[in-house]
Amino acid sequence: MAGVWRISSTSKQNHLLQLAKRFYASSSVPTTKLFLDGKFVESQTKDWIDLNNPATNDVVTRVPKATKSEMDAAVASCKKTFKEWSKTTILTRQQHMFKLQNLIRQNLEKIATSITLEQGKTFEDAKGDVMRGLQVVEHCCSITSLHLGEALQNISKDMDTLTFRLPLGVTAGITPFNFPAMIPLWMFPTALVCGNTMVLKPSERDPGATMIMMELCNEAGFPPGAVNVIHGAHEAVTFICDNPDIRAISFVGSDRAGRYIYERGSKNGKRVQSNMGAKNHGVILPDANKEATLNSLVGAAFGAAGQRCMALSTVIWVGESKKWIPEVVARAKKLKVNAGMEPGADLGPLITPQAKQRVLDLVGKGVDEGAELLLDGRNVVVPGYEKGNFVGPTILHKVKPNMVCYKEEIFGPVLCSLEAESLDEAINIINNNPYGNGTAIFTSNGATARKFSEQIDVGQIGVNVPIPVPLPMFSFTGSRASFLGDANFYGKQGINFYTQTKTITQLWRSEDAEAGARASTTMPVQR
Repeated sequence: MAGVWRISSTSKQNHLLQLAKRFYASSSVPTTKLFLDGKFVESQTKDWIDLNNPATNDVVTRVPKATKSEMDAAVASCKKTFKEWSKTTILTRQQHMFKLQNLIRQNLEKIATSITLEQGKTFEDAKGDVMRGLQVVEHCCSITSLHLGEALQNISKDMDTLTFRLPLGVTAGITPFNFPAMIPLWMFPTALVCGNTMVLKPSERDPGATMIMMELCNEAGFPPGAVNVIHGAHEAVTFICDNPDIRAISFVGSDRAGRYIYERGSKNGKRVQSNMGAKNHGVILPDANKEATLNSLVGAAFGAAGQRCMALSTVIWVGESKKWIPEVVARAKKLKVNAGMEPGADLGPLITPQAKQRVLDLVGKGVDEGAELLLDGRNVVVPGYEKGNFVGPTILHKVKPNMVCYKEEIFGPVLCSLEAESLDEAINIINNNPYGNGTAIFTSNGATARKFSEQIDVGQIGVNVPIPVPLPMFSFTGSRASFLGDANFYGKQGINFYTQTKTITQLWRSEDAEAGARASTTMPVQR
């Protein structure tokens, strides 16, 4: 038995144990707390979810399914705090963001350590998870510019029109397991800096990073109730969709949950932004930079064990570029599968045994339907972690669009490989796929890249960039079946989502400044 971690760095192991004592309630089996009114609170529920270390399947903590009264208390607390928080000056909220981003940077390794323990990704990848979320917080520090309204003077004689951005009220965030820091940081900082409050429900599979960030919110000076954390599964999601005091919901996760939240939340009059599944294609042209392209493809396909909504899970070889396939296989074979804290690990385990079995089933189905198994990672064994949820890099070649392994988002370290005779054929394949999260083209020809960018119906396009996730001065713009809603995450669209516009049209007649002005009885006509 490997225990919690079998690592050479005892200091990191001790650090993990200290984190557990701090953010989990003390009992024979550690339990994760709620965060209500600025305090870590033990849930009174009788219904718990075991959270297992994906590398060992040892129980790390037990996560509560919050009771109805606890969830009601979270919303009531947010509603109460909103009355004062929404009236704070924009400079005050900006200062809170400055403090929060500094605290996250100082505690980056603590958060990353928790991610590796609960989610399984490599420690270096976990640090990247935190960093990409931190960039959103840093962008929120620009709120004095992002929050500007508009004004037009003399729209009619002596008449001016002004618009202001105002907060919505209580908002909610529902986050997935694959990015325990980045996705919550897409949500609550933007909501709070705009003057809202938030009820946050992190994934029940890895809430530890969120709990650390809540302590940092306290240190940054956010008032109690500005953000509250509840835990749970389906019942908590339904509660958020139905509670009348919650004005808006942000969600990232699976198709099934995303559609449910969008439909139920919208029916109840809430704003909803729902980022869901993906099938991201990389298109390889024969004129591409071979070394850079193959390294990009392997990293984007197998990094984070393929558990990224922007993983480059599908490759289309155009023309003679298919001759590079053996080299992709050779590079993928060299990747090291291991527990996330082990030195040199390139990819860690999948989140649960059920997730692993689903990946194995989809790979088997692909083989049954005629795909060639060029690299089989299904039987990988990691010494010392034999009970872990590991799958090694796997490559299915000669995949067809009608195969289940192509139509489903596998969400594992599996690369589906297709061939196309021309760029036009590759474009048609991608546009016929229902998803629209991301895609990438690898070429040295600017005209080819421009044609691809114009004709492809996908929200985020990389040109020689394998994972084209925009930095937060732009927005995350997945489209088609990958997104439901009107405003995307972070950037300008994120600010739009978390604010409402108030328009004021005012008239101050110039003649009223003069003595002896007379009333007019004619029909008023704006000129």
